[in-house]
Amino acid sequence: MTLWQGRFGTEAPADELLAYTVSLPFDQRLAADDVTGSRAHVRGLAAAGILSHEDAQILLAALDRVAAELAAGSPVFKPADEDVHTGVERRVTEIAGEVGARLHTGRSRNDQIATDLRLFAKRELVVVARRIQDLQQVLLDRARAAEDAYLPGYTHLQRAQPVLLAHHLLAHGWALARDVDRLLDTRRRLDVSPLGAGALAGSSLPLEPDLVAAELGFAARFENSLDAVSDRDFVAEALFDLTLIGVHLSRLGEEIVLWCTEEFGFMHLADAYATGSSMLPQKKNPDIAELARGRCGRLIGHLTGLLATLKGLPLAYNRDLQEDKEPFFDALDQVVGGVVALTGLLATATWDTARMREAADTPFASAVDLAEWLVERGMPFRQAHTVVGALVHDALERHVPLAELVEAHPSLGAEAVELLAPGVAVTRRTTPGGAGPGPVAIQMERFAHHLGQQLTGLGGDAPS
Repeated sequence: MTLWQGRFGTEAPADELLAYTVSLPFDQRLAADDVTGSRAHVRGLAAAGILSHEDAQILLAALDRVAAELAAGSPVFKPADEDVHTGVERRVTEIAGEVGARLHTGRSRNDQIATDLRLFAKRELVVVARRIQDLQQVLLDRARAAEDAYLPGYTHLQRAQPVLLAHHLLAHGWALARDVDRLLDTRRRLDVSPLGAGALAGSSLPLEPDLVAAELGFAARFENSLDAVSDRDFVAEALFDLTLIGVHLSRLGEEIVLWCTEEFGFMHLADAYATGSSMLPQKKNPDIAELARGRCGRLIGHLTGLLATLKGLPLAYNRDLQEDKEPFFDALDQVVGGVVALTGLLATATWDTARMREAADTPFASAVDLAEWLVERGMPFRQAHTVVGALVHDALERHVPLAELVEAHPSLGAEAVELLAPGVAVTRRTTPGGAGPGPVAIQMERFAHHLGQQLTGLGGDAPS
């Protein structure tokens, strides 16, 4: 039985129609939120005098029973249910009898689904943020444990300057911190109740949308009923947030893949977080990192697909909006799964710090230090850059050690050669936010403080 059959004659809906339009297989994920919204709606109807106290109590008891059945995993839905709303209302009516026919008073599936999805998003975006913070904490813990370990920093995937390993790990941590900020901003903007907007224009009944909004824990109720039922900005924004998280996970995954190769050899995965080859016995593959990289494309597709759906819709509700949930649900699942898997991978991985130092300690990585040494002695930077660049070129072309050429140069000499010694260059980064020991020690304190503030903002206790 559909919720819209009254308009139609005796001819039953075509099987093809029902098969193509059914949404229950995926929107039943919103069942608990649908029950929550229905409870608030019933209380609002009772407060407005539209429902008697007795009928309201019967409906609330029925909704409580449906909620208990859902929590217990009991089969609430039937194949003939068109969507989650149909299934919940049918089950309530089975329990409450004819009083169940009053449940949908003053409400449309249009404002109902918008309410369900906002309730779901408010909760689930916090879940994502908490999982990200677990990953941030692991990055911070590993940064603290890294002490004075250093490796090459890269631009264009070419060795550029030595950086502390802690600095490199925290770079990913700060990107993830922005992701948490975005999730919380999105959650703040979606914290508006659409219930009471009806199909598109509100109702002639004396509904109580402010009371219902407060009952549901929303910060406010809608201002415009047309906007309330058609708005999916919050889904698009959440998908953007999740997609950018996916981009950051992909970048982290790419580095893990590179660092685990024999060519780099900076990182070794725990057996529990690696896979093998069905043919090659010697292989140890970073599949988690590769999938984090690969599934980012899937997230980008979800975002662009929804935007393409939204861009052609007139006000107010259109059935096209049914296409908002599957990409949103999948994006949440993929991001949470990826964050959790990478958290375990990074918590258990080991570093080959000797290999990192060996790669970072090439004399050419100190080239900018030579130039800045000349600047400190009065030479214009562009001229200093040219002098050192010429020495690097000469060393490579003639296969002469750079230190030998530096010592012989009239503007440099033996004192400048000391800058090329292993481990010296990374200690010379002293500017705030830089990659040297002093700035990184301060950065770790600031990152820990920021992480604590975010955790408090999510309703948790700040870490010690």
